Amino acid sequence: MKNLISIIIIFSSVIGFAQEATSYKKRVLETAEVDFLTSYYSQDGNNASVTGGIGSEKLTDFTPTVVISVPLNDNDVLTIDAGISAYTSASSSNLNPFDISGASSRGGDDDDEDDDRAEAGNVIGSPWVASSGASRQDVWGSISFDYSHASDDRNTIWNADASFATEYDYMSIGFGGGLTKLFNEKNTTLGVSGKVYLDTWMPKYPTELDSYVEVNGNLNDGFFEGVTIMDQNGNTSTNWQPIDGFSLINNKSRNSYSVSLSFSQILSKNAQMSLFFDLVKQEGWLGNPMQRVYFGDINNYYIGNAASISNYTSTSNKDVFQLADDIERLPNSRFKLPLGMRLNYYINEILTLRTYYRYYTDDWGINSHTASIEIPIKVSSKFTLYPSYRFYNQTAADYFAPYEENLSTSQFYTSDYDLSKFTANQYGFGVSYTDIFTTSHIWKLGLKSIDLKYNSYSRNTGLKANIISAGVKFVMD
Repeated sequence: MKNLISIIIIFSSVIGFAQEATSYKKRVLETAEVDFLTSYYSQDGNNASVTGGIGSEKLTDFTPTVVISVPLNDNDVLTIDAGISAYTSASSSNLNPFDISGASSRGGDDDDEDDDRAEAGNVIGSPWVASSGASRQDVWGSISFDYSHASDDRNTIWNADASFATEYDYMSIGFGGGLTKLFNEKNTTLGVSGKVYLDTWMPKYPTELDSYVEVNGNLNDGFFEGVTIMDQNGNTSTNWQPIDGFSLINNKSRNSYSVSLSFSQILSKNAQMSLFFDLVKQEGWLGNPMQRVYFGDINNYYIGNAASISNYTSTSNKDVFQLADDIERLPNSRFKLPLGMRLNYYINEILTLRTYYRYYTDDWGINSHTASIEIPIKVSSKFTLYPSYRFYNQTAADYFAPYEENLSTSQFYTSDYDLSKFTANQYGFGVSYTDIFTTSHIWKLGLKSIDLKYNSYSRNTGLKANIISAGVKFVMD
């Protein structure tokens, strides 16, 4: 990281020297800045989407990020943003829920078929118990580059950006740009930007569906050899078959295109407001191939302990798993329209009021409202407190139904509770330390600010989450 920073600074110094003007002009960014950001997220709930709308939603996620902003000359800034997201998910782990004698290694990913068959009688699973399979944890990584240029009078700013992200079943390439114009002695700002994301699935399917395709529906071969499949009454059956025999995804793309417009106006020496709206179009495979769906109009089939079938939806079920009827299937296009506004008001040298509202609608039937308020309280020249509250509610997508309530005759269906009707509340509190003189140093980095924030989030569906985030900003000497 030190070498990267040094190379960028040397490069920017050469460019800056070559373009130095005879008259003084304030730089857009005086010196290189480095932000170290991180967050820790944990959640729990009972509506896991991988297991069809029921099951453990326990998840933890740790996200460290580094953002480096470098002035290339008086007018141009290069920003590099790189980070990872390392998560562990009980829901994702049950992509392969089947367990051999507690080892959780059974399923389509197991290469030792002889051992599988020898232990076939011990195959169990549960939507309430996390498996130790490969899908239990993953690391998402991303890097983005943004180049911005400001005109000499600072009334015109344009930028271009590119990004790349990947995880074990998904890859994304993005690019975009924007233009910002300032008018009325910089009291009025208009902005327009566009983004394109060209994403590709490397689809992973629930074990029983993937295995069904591998053996062409032969329930006496491969994964299924020696495994007992049971009906709702616990009787042995060979009648299980996913809807339409189950078909793999042909179109593995998910592309997103967006245009954003913004307007900002200083209303008085104490008040500032802004308006914005986005137009977003998505195309391709917009469902998640990991997420099971269970239909209410066809029979149920299980693997595991027959005695636990009657108790399947209870957290006390530790040893029986219902075979999927299909994966989530959604339309191959989606149009989104968010519209929002902000109003910030400076009350006095201690208090500031920051408010936000957004209305969202799409052609899947979701309408939502978001409202938030934050009240920075400046308790000293260096310390500021940030209490906040955020409210959110939404209607359900047209294709959502809970566990066992979708119909096999439907064209589209999902039991992902992110697409359900719900209301959410989030309470937060943060503290910020700012030293404009950067009196503290680490190597050649002067400490400019430290931010720490905690948020508590809850939905009326039962999902609860806690988020701790921190950020440290340095400037280069």
